[in-house]
Amino acid sequence: MNKSELIEALAAKTNLPVREVGGIVNTILETMAAALERGESIEIRGFGSFAVKEYESYYGRNPKTGERIKVPPKKLPFFKVGKELRERVNQAFQAEQG
Repeated sequence: MNKSELIEALAAKTNLPVREVGGIVNTILETMAAALERGESIEIRGFGSFAVKEYESYYGRNPKTGERIKVPPKKLPFFKVGKELRERVNQAFQAEQG
């Protein structure tokens, strides 16, 4: 599911106009991104949590040339799935296999 499909599904479920739901979804995503930029974590019970992880500098290799390069330190967003979502996905998988 992509962003536009999410907006359409929410609009159908709530009987709100697609344009209004699009604004709401964009506001939620922008607010979440801003919180992560500030280094804050986000927890959505039953779904999961988002956090920013810091990675130290390290040496890697350029895959084309094999040259050794220094990779600078960086911060990346990280998602950890919640227990309820993990169980729902696992149950759906088991039902498919079953």
